[in-house]
Amino acid sequence: IRTRMASFGCAAYRRLALVVLFASHCSAFLPPASVSSGGFTRPTLVADADSSSTTMNGLVRPTRRPSSSTTGLRMGLDLVTYLRTEWISAALCTNQTPRSADVCLQLGTEDGRAVTFIPKTIRTLITSSAEADGKLSVTARRQLKQQAERRKAATIQYEDQRADDLTEVEDESVDVVISLQAAQRMRDSGLDWKKSVQEAARVLKPGGRLLFVEAATIDGVSYLDYVQTLYTMRVAADEAEQEDLSGKEDEVRYPVFDEVGSDDVDLVIVPHIAGVAVKAMDAGLTPAERAAKAAEEEKDRLADLSIAAFERGNKKRRKKKKKKKQADEQAVENP
Repeated sequence: IRTRMASFGCAAYRRLALVVLFASHCSAFLPPASVSSGGFTRPTLVADADSSSTTMNGLVRPTRRPSSSTTGLRMGLDLVTYLRTEWISAALCTNQTPRSADVCLQLGTEDGRAVTFIPKTIRTLITSSAEADGKLSVTARRQLKQQAERRKAATIQYEDQRADDLTEVEDESVDVVISLQAAQRMRDSGLDWKKSVQEAARVLKPGGRLLFVEAATIDGVSYLDYVQTLYTMRVAADEAEQEDLSGKEDEVRYPVFDEVGSDDVDLVIVPHIAGVAVKAMDAGLTPAERAAKAAEEEKDRLADLSIAAFERGNKKRRKKKKKKKQADEQAVENP
């Protein structure tokens, strides 16, 4: 990520700084007052009891009903962080989605931008919601439909399900899960962002990828540390196995993601982390299943060694036979 950013240059960010200075005085770019805005503050509104107007910094303006403006920044981020994380999200989805992947699931779908982020090789995009009721908003459905029609790529599978409870998705059925600035929105809506990571691990196929661009810490908990230390605890399959593992709890703890690569998102006001987590090929297996798999792999390894040794022996025998044939021919020619 840093290598690609270095090539982007600083000129664009100098221009962006001018936009930020302008945006800091423009209410259209301000996040909701209930969400931290990373340095930008909303002008104080004071209601006038004698009239249906509102005083803002000494100016009188008509009172407006609170509404969710379509021009406000999503996710309550400041302009710099929002634009930067969006650029990183697009690059991450484009570059880290395997070409063989067919099914992608987005945690906390709120608009149609994921359609343009994922490669056209993805055939199906499954949605989930960061809202408490698990419903996908009408706006999100409309934007997803518009982007899908324009790009003519992935088929959208609309699902009304919470991002921390993917009830409509089967185990190990998804190739890629993307989580783009969704954890904080889950937290604000009362959802459990940690459970969403667990659900992502559940629905991912072995070797599948979790692509994330999230706030570095949420309520004091590091997003990256949680992903790296996520383990699967499997109970023994039968009583005999349970007796063998009694008192050995550490032996049944296995990491869900065996490879996690990440980098800090720089040039932002609110710290964010971007990364890729690859699900272990043997994630979710019981100790007995792991032992059987290891034995099978060892058997295959020995078989490969035997075949290689047989091929080497054949090669030596053919070479020896060829030399003998050449020696016989020379003996006939030169009696």
